[in-house]
Amino acid sequence: MEYNPYNDHLLAIYEESFRNHWDLPALTEYGSDETMTYGDLARRIARLHLFFKTIGIRPGDKVALVGKNSSTWVVIFMGTITYGATIVPILQDFNPHDAQHIINHSEASLLFVSQSLWETYEFDELPELRAVISLETRRVLAERPEREDKTVDKVIRNLSRRFRARYRDGFTRADIKYPRTDPQETAVINYTSGTTGFSKGVMLSFDNLAGNVVFGINSRLHFEGSRNLAFLPLAHAYGCSFDMLVPLAVGTFITLFGKPPIPKLLMKAMAEVRPNLVVCVPLVLEKIYRKQIVPMITRRAMRWALAVPLLDNAIYSKICNRLIEAFGGNFEEVIIGGAPLNGEVEAFLHRIKFPFTVGYGMTECGPLISYTPWRRFIPTSCGRTLPNMESKILSDDMENTPGEICVRGQNVMKGYFKNPDITADVLDEDGWLHTGDMGTRSADGTLFIKGRYKTMILSASGQNIYPEEIEAKLNNMPYVSESLIVERGKGLTAIVYPDYERMDADRLSLEQVTALIEENRQELNKLVAPYERVEAVQLIPHEFEKTPKKSIKRYLYQ
Repeated sequence: MEYNPYNDHLLAIYEESFRNHWDLPALTEYGSDETMTYGDLARRIARLHLFFKTIGIRPGDKVALVGKNSSTWVVIFMGTITYGATIVPILQDFNPHDAQHIINHSEASLLFVSQSLWETYEFDELPELRAVISLETRRVLAERPEREDKTVDKVIRNLSRRFRARYRDGFTRADIKYPRTDPQETAVINYTSGTTGFSKGVMLSFDNLAGNVVFGINSRLHFEGSRNLAFLPLAHAYGCSFDMLVPLAVGTFITLFGKPPIPKLLMKAMAEVRPNLVVCVPLVLEKIYRKQIVPMITRRAMRWALAVPLLDNAIYSKICNRLIEAFGGNFEEVIIGGAPLNGEVEAFLHRIKFPFTVGYGMTECGPLISYTPWRRFIPTSCGRTLPNMESKILSDDMENTPGEICVRGQNVMKGYFKNPDITADVLDEDGWLHTGDMGTRSADGTLFIKGRYKTMILSASGQNIYPEEIEAKLNNMPYVSESLIVERGKGLTAIVYPDYERMDADRLSLEQVTALIEENRQELNKLVAPYERVEAVQLIPHEFEKTPKKSIKRYLYQ
């Protein structure tokens, strides 16, 4: 029986899941021997609810949360939304000044934070906060008591006694009861930018989250007793929905990976956890492809072998099996999202029959817009528009002429918090969200993205140039780590951050690499249309400056 998002309130789903999966393992942290069952999780959530009630937190109040993936992080997030309050998850990579700006802008009254991060904040600059609580020790780090006899610190110290008095026979399945808040009330405010003065706090309702969760349940992306390795930041909408919210709705065992997702560390964790589904960003696969696969398939003997019919299939099959084992060897598919996948990498993965698919979403949709299971996935697409969503292309010929992608439906946000003008810029009167992405759409709702509307360059001859497509080709060439295509004068320039690590390994000088990258430019110009040809290359000594979500700040290099 499928869940119907209009009959099943988001909080009813978790009420049922926690009761039904009471004895099953729910959470553990990678490298830890401690496991929290669904019953343990429900009990800790109930303690948090009692804490909120005792200190006077009301439904709709804002609670900010900053820290790495951890069991306590999950408890605070789930405990806040199941209380009916609004959670404000903040990426721990935001610099302190921007994080503080978000905390103030969101009107948060409580802050749960990692102690190491708190040391970089200034309590005096957070005047609306009533208290700050450590994620690690659950102790008060700072507070402004409303009454001396009812400090947050005192409430926490007496919480165990209060909890035992509240549940004299112990906390049981029958005690799990969550409110049925208005589905259109705000559950999460997720900030897409930490730029001071230009904060975009995406307001996601309980119904927005339900749209994503119910689709995940019905698609069996996770299932009762399955295993999941949550290595994407849970403060990001993509990781939040499909590494936490969906798994917890069906009884999955989540291993929280709180370390940086360096491929070597990640592959070790994958081998140990053996997840049933891998939710991934392109960067991880692209690094594995460039560092491990490309050096192998470009050897002279391997190039010769791949040119031999039948033998090439055997080699590709072996590479595919090795890659599957690298991700734990036990998954149904790898879902790639969060950013565009490099075209060459995608073509290679499809060639070797690796079980992957590419989805499309944005924070403003909490995040999912389109997805297709890997067996029906069409290469170069980003899946079919979800059943609870509509899509259209602002183009006279949506199948052949790119236009802006617009979407409408259950997953679309309420708007940007305290920012009606910017909301009106992207959300029109008919409910269509203007995504800012350019693409085409097939008759069955499958989307094909070309690039961002704001980054599109109009050539002198009137042709649309999508720099992301050129960058994807250049990034796969020798000694190129990252690149940006920008317009300089009447032509295109490639700004390149070279692969200094490979340069050192091959003992090449900067002059030699400069010459090799010039050869790349000439080779690139054979692969692109005449109006897309790059006239010059500029090398930079440092990595491109990025947002906390690891997107290049393109505007700095225009």
